[in-house]
Amino acid sequence: MRNEHGIRPSEGLRQVRYEIRGRLARRAHELERQGYEIISLNIGNPRAFGLRTPETMRLAMIENLAEAEGYCHQKGIFPAREAVVMQQQARGVTGVTAEEVFIGNGVSELIDLTLRALLNDGDEVLVPSPDYPLWTAAVTLNRGRAVHYPCRPENAFVPDPEEIARLVSARTRAIVIINPNNPTGAVYPRAVLEALARLAERRDLIVFSDEIYDQMTYEGAEFVPMATLVRDALCATLSGLSKVYRACGYRVGWAVFSGRTQGAADYLNALELLASLRLCGSVPAQWAVQTALGGYQSIRELVSPGGRLHESRAAISRAVGQSRFLTLAPPGGAMYAFVGVDTRALPDFDDEQFALDLLEQKHVLVAPGVSFNVPYRNHFRITNLPDAATLREVFSRIEELLASYARAPGVRAPSQVISLKRP
Repeated sequence: MRNEHGIRPSEGLRQVRYEIRGRLARRAHELERQGYEIISLNIGNPRAFGLRTPETMRLAMIENLAEAEGYCHQKGIFPAREAVVMQQQARGVTGVTAEEVFIGNGVSELIDLTLRALLNDGDEVLVPSPDYPLWTAAVTLNRGRAVHYPCRPENAFVPDPEEIARLVSARTRAIVIINPNNPTGAVYPRAVLEALARLAERRDLIVFSDEIYDQMTYEGAEFVPMATLVRDALCATLSGLSKVYRACGYRVGWAVFSGRTQGAADYLNALELLASLRLCGSVPAQWAVQTALGGYQSIRELVSPGGRLHESRAAISRAVGQSRFLTLAPPGGAMYAFVGVDTRALPDFDDEQFALDLLEQKHVLVAPGVSFNVPYRNHFRITNLPDAATLREVFSRIEELLASYARAPGVRAPSQVISLKRP
């Protein structure tokens, strides 16, 4: 008998969100098809703003295409894994070999696989709030429960280890640390990371350290690799080519395990089983890893004074400083700013409605703060990938929209053509 209600999706997706590419983004595509020019600041996609992958990486991939036509080892090609080991050793991480490195189709795939190999029904994972929402989604999809620890705006989005410790329960299996942070750009102080490492060791937690923005820091902010601090617990460092090396489309990421690996054989075998089930990661771009990690680090020019990312970040800070309505904890790293709106000036502000109005009226696409699993409604995330002139124009449009809110509090223009609320 035909189901008149159509094909029903899995109940397991009910609590899964990824609004960065959700309804707002789909509406932006509709507007572009109608001929509007949309400034899309919702995703950190360097190529969309003219930032190219280093030529040496492209050549390394092309020169090894003949070696990329068959399956490789489920953990990845040896030269790529060995390059990751050498990078870790150069940073002071000991006891790592190529056997502890897994290459995947981007960090996104590895987040899913590392959690799937670990979690049973109801197991808990400590996840930052705000977070990169894939972490929360992957915990949920793999039958776990994401317990969000606050990274508060009033503390420049740096977490409090003592507050996190109070959230640990008998069901807690792991803690996720995103440093430099997406979406806030916070770079965590060494003392905070030390305290989190000791907490993980005391409570026997796996540390998942998302370090995809590891070399993307500004104004002397110090990035401290978590694996250099975790000694008596298992630490998984996740990184890849997509951000620092501007190679999002290559889909190459890695997870490298360090610390107490001798007690983790069953878990790592389970992870290898999952890696085998998908046969292997895409091979061609793996040949760019050795060149990327061992070659000239062009990201340093981009984040230094005068560099593209440095100047764009400065343009955001200046624009917020000149605004009547906006606040910002200056990002110390990554490629985003998590901008706040002063609710004393705009008490009725709602981040989802603002994002929709900004798209419909000003043709700028941003990600509302609630997309990142926060309990408040007065933030939004933008990327600092565009040039400074584009960002000045963006903030001019934002200020115009917020000024219109202030003139007519509680009133919105008739741009509510789509609903962002879940049915």
